[in-house]
Amino acid sequence: MSEVFVDHVSRWYGNVVAVNDITMTFGPGITGLLGPNGAGKSTLIHMMAGFLAPSAGAVTLNGERTRRNEKIYREIGLVPEREGLYDGLTGRAFVRANAKLHGLPGPGAAADRAIALVELQGAQDRDVGTYSKGMKQRIKMASALVHDPSVLLLDEPFNGMDPRQRMHLMDLLRKMAAEGRTVLFSSHILEEVEQIASNIQVIVAGRHAASGDFREIRRLMTNRPHSYLIRSDANRRLAALLIADPPTAGVELDRDRDALRVRAVDFQRFTMQLPRLARDANVRLYEVAPSDESLESVFSYLISSS
Repeated sequence: MSEVFVDHVSRWYGNVVAVNDITMTFGPGITGLLGPNGAGKSTLIHMMAGFLAPSAGAVTLNGERTRRNEKIYREIGLVPEREGLYDGLTGRAFVRANAKLHGLPGPGAAADRAIALVELQGAQDRDVGTYSKGMKQRIKMASALVHDPSVLLLDEPFNGMDPRQRMHLMDLLRKMAAEGRTVLFSSHILEEVEQIASNIQVIVAGRHAASGDFREIRRLMTNRPHSYLIRSDANRRLAALLIADPPTAGVELDRDRDALRVRAVDFQRFTMQLPRLARDANVRLYEVAPSDESLESVFSYLISSS
């Protein structure tokens, strides 16, 4: 069981602050590092892997600093966002080279096992330069797995993968998490994080914006407006009542769906007031559904309020 601790870590380049005083801990299971392009995710991952020195703070794995620590490197598998491949090597030769760098006793057998995990046996004898983007992602994954690390740090690992490849990698990460490994992957694609991450760490403009699962993040944002789709037998009458009620920030008639789109600024009061207003006005409610329950809405809110 491995635990990574990021302790008040910052990284700056001249006057540009890429990562700003971030503290977080993650252990066995899958953690999603969510943020827009340029948020500082790659910089943070490279500091976690020990390949980039923090300007301030420290990163430790099981209590030991990761920076320039050969023993720690053997516990970490890194898939960088940049390809960093040798196009003239075959896929198998590339993975085998990494196995040899780790000093594995049977580098060829280790490479074969790792390539089988990512289902790339049919292309292992082709030059990496002939690979598609998705295949290159998979051979990088095999290289990161070849020494059987306890911690996986994956920077945008799903880039360029087709749907089948993406589902296979998700299943593989779930399996590794179930085996007790610590898996962190970065993404700017919200559905990826939603599908497999049990823990979410949100980075916005180099700062740690929120953490927890999706629902915990929502609960942290008490002032966040909530949107609903409401269908009733008297939409216009209900709209007039809602507009006059303080928890409601806006009401819009959706003619295509014969429904109201309502924006509420006080979640608890709105959920209590709506059924009372409908009952007192003899309005029958057919449907009340949140229309912003995706991770995308939370992410957008975090960006706008950072």
